[in-house]
Amino acid sequence: MSTGSHSDIAAQFGARIRAATAAGTPLRLRGGGTKDWYGQALNGEVFDTSAYAGIVAYEPTELVVTARCGTPLAEIEALLAQHHQMLAFEPPRHGAASTIGGVVASALSGPRRASAGAVRDFVLGAVLMDGHGEALRFGGQVMKNVAGYDVSRLLAGSLGTLGLMLEVSLKVLPVPVCEASLRFEMSEIDALRRLNEWAGQPLPISASCWHQGVLSLRLSGAEAAVVAAQRKLGGAPLADAAAFWASLRDQTHGYFDGGSLWRLSVPPAASAIILRGEQLIEWGGAQRWLKADTVDAEQAAAIRRTVAAADGHATLFRGADKDVGVFHPLAPAVARINQRLKQAFDPAGIFNPGRMYG
Repeated sequence: MSTGSHSDIAAQFGARIRAATAAGTPLRLRGGGTKDWYGQALNGEVFDTSAYAGIVAYEPTELVVTARCGTPLAEIEALLAQHHQMLAFEPPRHGAASTIGGVVASALSGPRRASAGAVRDFVLGAVLMDGHGEALRFGGQVMKNVAGYDVSRLLAGSLGTLGLMLEVSLKVLPVPVCEASLRFEMSEIDALRRLNEWAGQPLPISASCWHQGVLSLRLSGAEAAVVAAQRKLGGAPLADAAAFWASLRDQTHGYFDGGSLWRLSVPPAASAIILRGEQLIEWGGAQRWLKADTVDAEQAAAIRRTVAAADGHATLFRGADKDVGVFHPLAPAVARINQRLKQAFDPAGIFNPGRMYG
């Protein structure tokens, strides 16, 4: 692990990256290591980023926090909580060592994503160290690369394949004044219909989950709005609501135990997707989890065909043989854009090679 001041650590990072580029040595960027299971193969020498940590700036009245990549997520959330603020996309906390760099690089969001937005919607700026060991600053007035992309947001979900994210600035939001959770017993078809009906109404729904014949809803906002929505929707109070939503956010809910887990991203209005395995539905119908016992290449292709027919895509989130491909194959035009971006920032291909696609 690097030691010294933050400027010294950044200089050490740059020197190592330049040496790796010159030698063509693959580097495996790694913060807390809590998401090592996510993505394709882990290749290259471990490049520990955890030493580059700490809050750079936080102004509660401006609703912005800037932190170095190795800063623990727990540290940031504790600071925000002191000012009754939060990361509204509710990043999953896959262990105490989770870092803000990993949060952005993986772009995983929790139950509030459907109402608040995704990780990339909250990224305001970033400092990226490229394959030449140079620190490039993006954000503010939105500096863009030659292709015209907002690079700071492109880093969300890149799994460290474009470069080393040194810093990130994120928009934060106030914690809701009031919250209440309800449960309804209904079928999958009825739950999807209701969720789409409610989405078109001015209801303060901040999370939803359907599993095993029960639809759970969370309402967040002003007390008057939450109370009015409770009266309108009916249902029964959801017991241990905070623990329930946390179990979905962090995937400690019993549903996520065992089996091969697929994440199906589809339009919320898509009908029930008939696949072999147990499903759990979130985000108003837009995120559907599929737990299957085993998955071979033929089954994986069938899952992807079925989901693509619903205008969606399927990710092998956890478990099973990753040779079937973790991420849904890219359309040729999108693949070319990805390749050009990779070439621009990492011409020697040293950063997390093969983590997303071959």
